[in-house]
Amino acid sequence: MNPSRRSFLQKSALAVAGSSLAFSCAAPKTENQPAKKVTLRNRIGVSTYSFWQFNGPKENSPIEDCIEKAAAMGFDGIEFLLVQMQSEENSYLQKLKRQAFHAGLDIMGFSTHQGFVFPEKEKRDAEIKKTINQIEVAYKLGIPTMRLNTGRWGTTKSFDDLMANKGIEPILEGYTDDEGFNWVIDAIEQCLPTAEKCGVVLGLENHWGLGRTAEGVIRIVDAVDSPWLQITADTGNFLENQYEQLKMLAPKTFLVQAKTYFGGGKWYTLDIDYNRVAEIFRNVNYKGYVSVEFEGKADPMEAIPQSLEMIREAFTYG
Repeated sequence: MNPSRRSFLQKSALAVAGSSLAFSCAAPKTENQPAKKVTLRNRIGVSTYSFWQFNGPKENSPIEDCIEKAAAMGFDGIEFLLVQMQSEENSYLQKLKRQAFHAGLDIMGFSTHQGFVFPEKEKRDAEIKKTINQIEVAYKLGIPTMRLNTGRWGTTKSFDDLMANKGIEPILEGYTDDEGFNWVIDAIEQCLPTAEKCGVVLGLENHWGLGRTAEGVIRIVDAVDSPWLQITADTGNFLENQYEQLKMLAPKTFLVQAKTYFGGGKWYTLDIDYNRVAEIFRNVNYKGYVSVEFEGKADPMEAIPQSLEMIREAFTYG
């Protein structure tokens, strides 16, 4: 036998014998030894909207700054608001992706705007085209889920007036809600092939319009019936029976957006029991991200860390 091979085998045998001895000498586990407690928690992200809130030019709150602030505050991820971004050019997108990775943040959500509640087919087609482009932008950024809106009738021109009326607006004269739902369902179905190709789950949000209620959101999601259309559940967009409605959305929720209102809300203030909210989603085994959306009047640099502490405590258990 080759001397070097003989030496190798001898050393290997000694190593195995040593490891066996070490194992045999280990202290046996007693039956009464308590099991190690495992603490589970949802990962917590923050929307870049929280730092801006449409207050002033978006240049005053660039995405790059939001990334660094979110990382310094201890968030796990960040959700980009599309209208806050400076560009959709690929070089800009890849720069943001690189920066977020280096900062230790997942880019875990993408909030976009679109609407499909238009009688005119050409308008719906334009919104479909826009949404498909948004899906492709999410893909370039490596984002796994994108917020989707139904759109609304537009009969209330002022958003302040819409909020004053709790998001309720009249149907466009000459049309019906059923027609509106059919337009939305058809439009989303046309977006799904791109969503599947890009691996981006569309999350229909309870965000006014036909998605103002849990029933409206579920009606659309059930009609489309695709794994690529799920739900983005916003805790601040139900102005009545909020816990009951969140419970209805929970089984198909792919992302939770958690509103906070330190300093009082811009349009309204909700007293949200986040321990109760967390229990609703825990009961359906929701393990995904919770994204903080601060919508209060307090200083974001103080209120956003307070929001993180409150949401993280509620969504930690075990």
